[in-house]
Order: sequence, then structure tokens, then C-alpha cells
Amino acid sequence: MQTRHYIAVLLIMVFNMAYGQQSEQKQDTIRQENLSAVVISATRLPMPLKYNPGAVSLVTPRVLSYVPRSIAADEALRLTPGVRIDNQANGSRLHMSIRGQGILSERGLRGIRVILDGIPINDPSGFAPDLYDVDWETVQHIEVLRGPSASLYGCSSNAGVINIVTDNGGEKPVNGTIYSSFGSNGFFKVLGQIDGSKDDMNYRVTFSHLMGNGYRHHTAFWGNNFGEKINWHPGEKVNITQVLYVTDYFNQNAEGLNLSQLNDPRQANPDAIPLNEYQKTRRVTNGVSGQVKVAENQEIQFSGFLRLTDYKEPGSSAVQYRDFRTSGTSVQYTLTNGKKKIINHFSVGSDYEYQIIDEYKVPNIKDPNRTEKIGDVSETVIEDTVLLANQNVRQYSLGFFAIDRLELGKKLNAIFSVRYDAMNNKLTDKMNRPVKLSGKADYQRTTARVGLNYSFSPLLNIYANLGQGFLPPTTEELANNPASYGGFNKDLVPATSLGEEIGFRGFKGDMLYYDLTFFYLNTDHDFYRYRIADRPLETFYGNAGSSRRFGVETSVKYSPVAPLTFRVAYTYSNFKYTSPDSISGDWLPNSPQHQLYAEISYRFLKHFTVVVSTELQSKWYIYTDVVHKDISQDGFNLYHARVAYDFTLGHLQGEISLYGKNLTGKEYIAFTEPDPDGNSYQPGAGREFFGGIKLRF
Repeated sequence: MQTRHYIAVLLIMVFNMAYGQQSEQKQDTIRQENLSAVVISATRLPMPLKYNPGAVSLVTPRVLSYVPRSIAADEALRLTPGVRIDNQANGSRLHMSIRGQGILSERGLRGIRVILDGIPINDPSGFAPDLYDVDWETVQHIEVLRGPSASLYGCSSNAGVINIVTDNGGEKPVNGTIYSSFGSNGFFKVLGQIDGSKDDMNYRVTFSHLMGNGYRHHTAFWGNNFGEKINWHPGEKVNITQVLYVTDYFNQNAEGLNLSQLNDPRQANPDAIPLNEYQKTRRVTNGVSGQVKVAENQEIQFSGFLRLTDYKEPGSSAVQYRDFRTSGTSVQYTLTNGKKKIINHFSVGSDYEYQIIDEYKVPNIKDPNRTEKIGDVSETVIEDTVLLANQNVRQYSLGFFAIDRLELGKKLNAIFSVRYDAMNNKLTDKMNRPVKLSGKADYQRTTARVGLNYSFSPLLNIYANLGQGFLPPTTEELANNPASYGGFNKDLVPATSLGEEIGFRGFKGDMLYYDLTFFYLNTDHDFYRYRIADRPLETFYGNAGSSRRFGVETSVKYSPVAPLTFRVAYTYSNFKYTSPDSISGDWLPNSPQHQLYAEISYRFLKHFTVVVSTELQSKWYIYTDVVHKDISQDGFNLYHARVAYDFTLGHLQGEISLYGKNLTGKEYIAFTEPDPDGNSYQPGAGREFFGGIKLRF
């Protein structure tokens, strides 16, 4: 059977080279990258990239077309400077930070606003637990704003904004896509899609399934994603987008290893298997967004959503059950005045999100006789009947904002934004015990941002801005209470920041694009992680002190000739604590000074594309405490390669690809956590190979 498949693929390749099919419209579209014409919408007031007065990266369709497996953010954002991502065991569970903000969360994204087709993924506290709703094979482009942007989206944009826009339907009434990827460590993904356009409506419906064993023991995962997107244009002045995401995702949690366990980096932490630690997420999101042009110079933007989530996590000491009901709405009015040399865009609006969490915890009992084979995905856990916590949490966030953008001729752009946010949490303890743990945690803040951009020429644009950040304790941090198994951690206060940056960007048609940013960031009340003696397997959060961070972020795309493209993303980071005195001068953990990703792509014989890339990280420090402050982890340098063959047979378009990751088989530590027990080390994957095939009709 395999021999027949290989013969069929070979015949397709020979047929295309012999007859030189001319219908390469989609591939030609992907190759066009005139970034000077791109408009960025994550800034709430859409503006051309060349006039944007701040650090912003655009992940284009061409970059996304080189993604090897299309399952996680680390693949899609690999060429984005200033962003650090850890993908745990080849699945979709990850950590992410921008300029070091968010580095100490155990999972997910804190203080990074994530928008998927106009709908926020963050909860009212600014926390995005995962990106499982995003099927990366369907993503059309991504905008990444780096630096404090709380004046745009409140506490959820303390570190930046990630705006993800998925594909619309094709031009024909009915189109179809079949995609499959497979490879090392039992990895497999399959996707089917139907899409099209008719009259004033455009639609896409997608379903995908993925699974894998992970490259360590007890890191198996599987996921199912259903996505539906409808664009409706009932007139020239109205655009409405409706989306529906259904997610079902399971991943085992192997936890970190200590130095004595690293002789076998594929193993799980000794507690992980007998306690069967994992996360299980089921979620449904329905949302609508749109724009209405009420007059030639006036527009209203709006969005609303409802999200239902069922979450289970057997951890190192307890089994946690959570039921989330999250809703939100946003309205923004924009007025444009002026003409010719002076044009003013003024916008005001409000965001509101509300969330109810019903939660309870029971003890997780270790099973000394439990064993599993690599790839097993049993959800069986031994639970005690004693309630450790039974509580209800109600949260809401309310923000009011104003944005003013002034165009002074064709060269100077100025923008100012201000925002007031109130984020409230109320906990009701349902347990019948002597001390009630009910309580409140409320936070308010006003933030502002100002930026300038001056264009000397298309090849030289200078920008500078000053912005504030505001990060209250997230749901995860508040709920991990060191004083009890229930209630809020009352010792936490919001972290704040003030960031400055100056940068240069330029364009030369499709041939050259560059962006160079120098940034400086001061933060107060940074969060850190710690343990306590009577609950040694749990993680708690506190406010460490203040920090000073500065660095350089640069990205370059250069195509001297059409078939050949060089891309580089480099980040220099210097992050140190400035207070209290006990840690002043110490490095922030998990923050390498140097990060580099570079790749060369070359297209030849009309249908073949080869991509060779390298990934480098320098050493970083692991802990925040004084005793272990000098303990560091060596960096690594990896090499990857991808070869792809695209073809057209009549109305059928397709691509066959092969990807090799870590080709030299380098043994390395991909990520560390400041674990007081020393279980800090997350080993990276060895040499891996993946193949894929995509058919579009």
C-alpha cells in the first residue's frame, strides 16, 4: 500500500514538471509581500504599518505557509522578536512572554491581549489560559504589538497584543481543503474544510483532529477543533463577522525534572504518573463583530461573545474542577475630520467582560501501582471524597478609552490614547467551616500612551512612544491561596510598568523590509513564584519587587531575487531586578540575553521550495531567590530544514512537504521554571521528522 502511495506522488510530480501547469494563483499571492501597503488593525484605529508609532510585527501568509505542523504558536511566531515561547512536549500547551512580561506563569498568557477574529480570548483578569481555539492551519495573518498597551485594551495588554485573523472563504460558491500532517513521536493531524462565497456572504467551516505521544513520558495529547466563520456584507456601509469555535483538548503534564533525573530526559517527573497529572479543556465560543459606517466620516465598531468552558486538572495534590461562563461586549465610535495636510481620527469606546467560575477541589491520591505506556491517554484518577474547596467567583472588567490620531501631512503621525479600567473579583465560599473565605479583590487604574512617527522616505521611518502597563493578579494567581485551599490570596497587588521605545523601519517594495527597536521598561511589584512547607507540591505567587529591562529587537526580510528570501529575527534582552535590596542586580529568570531565529527560503523548478533555518538562545538564569541566584542554564543552537513541492492538476491545488527539526540531534533544555524543589528543567526534543500533504479544490 505504501509503495502505491509513493508511486502516485511521483507521477504527480513528473506530470507537473513535464507539462508546466500555469495555474499558480494562490502560490503567487503568497509570494507577494509588499508590507508598505499593510494596514494594522490591532491598534484599534487602523493605520498603515509604515506609520505605526510603535513596535509591531506582522506574520504574513508566506511565513505561515512554511509552518511545519500548524498546531501551536511557537511555529507561527518564530520570526517575531521580543517574544519567548515554550511549547511543552510538541503539543499546544505553552508559556509565552513579551519583553519578559509573563515569564513566571505556569501556563498560558498573562498580560498579553489575544484577539481571534475580533473576539478576545482573555478573561476579565487579563489571563488567556491557552490558545486551543486557534487552528493555525486556518490563520491568514497575525499582528503582534510589543510593549505596554494597557491604554488600548486594559490589563490584558500589559505586555502587548496578538491579533489573529483567520482565512475567509474562497471566491467560488464551494471550495474544499484536506490537510494532513504526521511524524515523530506519534504525531498526527488531519483537517477538513468547506468554504465559499455567494452574493454578499462569505463562509468557512473547518474541523480538525490532532494527537501525539510527546517526546517525553506522560506528555501525550489530543485535540478536536471545530471552527465556523461567516462574513456578511449587506451593504457598502455594513460588515458583520460571526464565528463559532468548539474545542476539546487533553494533554498530560510531565512536570519539570531535577538535575539527578536528567540522565533520562524522556522521563516524567516521578509524581506525574502515579497522580496522573493532566489538563482537560472543553470550550464553546460564539461571537459576532462588525463595523457600521454611519456617515462618510463616522464609523461604529462592535463585538460581543459568549464562552462556556469545562476544565479539569488533576495536579500534584488536588483535582481541580472549574466551570466558566464568560461573556463580553465592546463598542467603539470613530470620527474623522480634516482634509489634505491635516487629518484627525478621534475614537471613544468601552469594553465590558463578565465571568462566573464555579470551582471545587478534592484530594488527588497517589497510586503507587499505576503504570502507563507512552501514548496512553487514560483520564482515570483516584479522588478522595473530602472537599478541599467549593467556591464561586464572579469577575467583571469595565474599561473606557479614548484614542486620537493626527496626520500632519504625509510624513508625521501622532497618536495619544488614555483608558480607565476597573477589574473586580468577588468570591463566595460555599463550604460549611468555621472560617468563611469569602472576599473581594478590586483593582482600578488609568493608563496612557503617546507615540510619534516621522517618515523621511519609504526606506526610513522613525517612531517613538511612551506607554504604561497595568497587570492585576490573574484568576490563577488569586485562586492559589497559601493560607487555605479556598479563598483569595490577599497579599497580591497589581504590577505596573512604564515603557519607552524608539525604532526605525523601512521598505523597498517586495525586496526589503526591516524593523529595529530599542526599548526600556521599568516595572513595579513584579510577580514571582514560591512554595510553602506544608503544601510543598503547589505553586503560589507573590510580588517580588521592581525591575529594569532594556533591549533591542530587530527583524529583517530581504529578497535579492524573487525565488530567494532571507529572514532574521533577533532579540537582545537585559532584565534585572532593582528592588528589594535582597535581589537587586539579580537577573530575571528564564530570560536569555540573546535570541535568534534565521531562515533562508529558495524556490526552484517552479514547484519546489527549500527552507533552512537556525534557532539560537544564549544561557539564562533560573531562580529569583538569593540562595540560587547564580544558577543558570546553558543555551542551545538548533538547525531545521523543510522541503515542499506544490502542484496544480486542473482545479486541484496541492502541496507535499517534509520537515526536519533539530537535525543534529542536539540535547538541550528548552525551558526552566523557578521550582524551589529543583524540578526546574524541561528538556527539549531530539531529532524529529514530519511530513504533510494539503489538497485544495
